[in-house]
Amino acid sequence: MTSSQDVDTKIPSGIDLEVRGDSKPASKPEIDPLDPLDELPGEVEMSIFDHLEELRQRIFYSLIAVAVGVIGCFLFVKPIVQLLEVPAQGVKFLQLAPGEYFFVSLKVAGYSGLLLSSPFVLYQIIQFVLPGLTRRERRLLGPVVLGSSFLFAGGLVFAYLLLVPAALKFFISYGADVVEQLWSIDKYFEFILLLLFSTGLAFQIPIIQVLLGGLGIVSSKQMLSGWRYVILGAVVLGAILTPSTDPLTQSLLAGAVLGLYFGGIGLVKLIGK
Repeated sequence: MTSSQDVDTKIPSGIDLEVRGDSKPASKPEIDPLDPLDELPGEVEMSIFDHLEELRQRIFYSLIAVAVGVIGCFLFVKPIVQLLEVPAQGVKFLQLAPGEYFFVSLKVAGYSGLLLSSPFVLYQIIQFVLPGLTRRERRLLGPVVLGSSFLFAGGLVFAYLLLVPAALKFFISYGADVVEQLWSIDKYFEFILLLLFSTGLAFQIPIIQVLLGGLGIVSSKQMLSGWRYVILGAVVLGAILTPSTDPLTQSLLAGAVLGLYFGGIGLVKLIGK
């Protein structure tokens, strides 16, 4: 009877041992809700040539949209001109140079077409910059774009219903007993278009405040602490943006700017900044 030998339990080198059992896979690390990934772009980075090609396409599509809008507005420019002449009741417009009304029509169609095509142009801009935005910036994008559109439209309505009639009434009544109101149609539309669009841009003040507050650049307390300079700036801005020199129009625009600024402070405070 042979004696029992010890069994060597060592595993030779070079041989992999596969362990079978009920062992659970390692759990994935939990994602911190305050992860710094919020500060990084959420898309795969593109090369510089891809960016340039996309930029070329976005610009091309935007120019096509603007051209279509301008041509469409030029085909129906007469109703637009008549609508913009409504605030100047009792004034007779003259064409003081050959082709003056034609160039006015081009100007009105250009502004109107740019306004109509602006949503599509804005969409192209958003699609271009979206891959480079962080997650936190993307969360601000939707409310900012929507609010900016409503505020710009509100600025146009405010200027058309209040600022333009107030300015025209001042000019008409000032020299009513001395001169007859015969206005150049080119000068009138230069005045009204500039006033409309400058007021629409001035109404973007709360959007700028929300962006600065949401990104942590300026707090609501800091905005409120400089109220004296804001009042001075509103008066200066009202004088610059209004093409007229009457104090009533400048005061109306300055008051609107102040109301928008303090309303913007309320919005910044509402989002916890």
